Amino acid sequence: MSSPALAVRDSATMVRRNLLHARRYPALTLNVVLTPLIMLLLFVYVFGDVMSAGIGGGGADRGEYIAYIVPGILMMTIGTTLVGTSVSVADDMTEGIIARFRTMAIHRGSVLIGHVVGSVLRSVISVTLVGAVAVAIGFRAADATVVEWVAAFLLLALVALAFTWMAIAVGMASPNGEAAGNNAVPLVILPFISSAFVPVDAMPGWFQPVAQYQPFTPAIETLRGLLLGSGIGHNGWLTVVWCVGLAVLGYFWSKSLFNREPR
Repeated sequence: MSSPALAVRDSATMVRRNLLHARRYPALTLNVVLTPLIMLLLFVYVFGDVMSAGIGGGGADRGEYIAYIVPGILMMTIGTTLVGTSVSVADDMTEGIIARFRTMAIHRGSVLIGHVVGSVLRSVISVTLVGAVAVAIGFRAADATVVEWVAAFLLLALVALAFTWMAIAVGMASPNGEAAGNNAVPLVILPFISSAFVPVDAMPGWFQPVAQYQPFTPAIETLRGLLLGSGIGHNGWLTVVWCVGLAVLGYFWSKSLFNREPR
């Protein structure tokens, strides 16, 4: 077999290994979906009327708040997969399996590719499930065209890919799985301090730069523009720049850590 064919075969094997690990730890997999679902239901049915009245400056309209919050929840769903990815990578690096892989005739990059593709697939599946629940409770994007739906899906996949590389780098830099889980928490917190729940303009002045100048806010606003027709403006290219930058940083950081001597 040619080198590209071997790389594809070994990468497919590592993706299958990654997905099998996820199936063997159902509690961790369920948390990826349950956390954003709980947040969605909590903010819609408990805080929905109050939040919508505050944002709109008038009467409460839970339907409008559902439309506002769902893009942020979908991005948050991607964030919840990152802890599991970091922990999985850290366990591989510290439990000896990487040293075993180094002695085998497999494509060197297939281990990282397996983690990346497996994590992105879990993110896409989780986003699909959360999106289905959002539609069931009233979310509608009737004005979105087929092209906009495809663009929204590609946007979610791009964000998942970029942050997955960062999560992998964090996992490799951590001494063990527990530390990796703690070190990945900032990646999960970012959606909470973005425009996911309220507009940036409604936040205190001193906090607005924190919410504005981070990757999740332009990504959420771009997703809102695609699904709801609210306008994208400069958020589209900002999202692409953030994602490409984070993916490149995470890739080279992960590669340098993977090529060092195993712990």
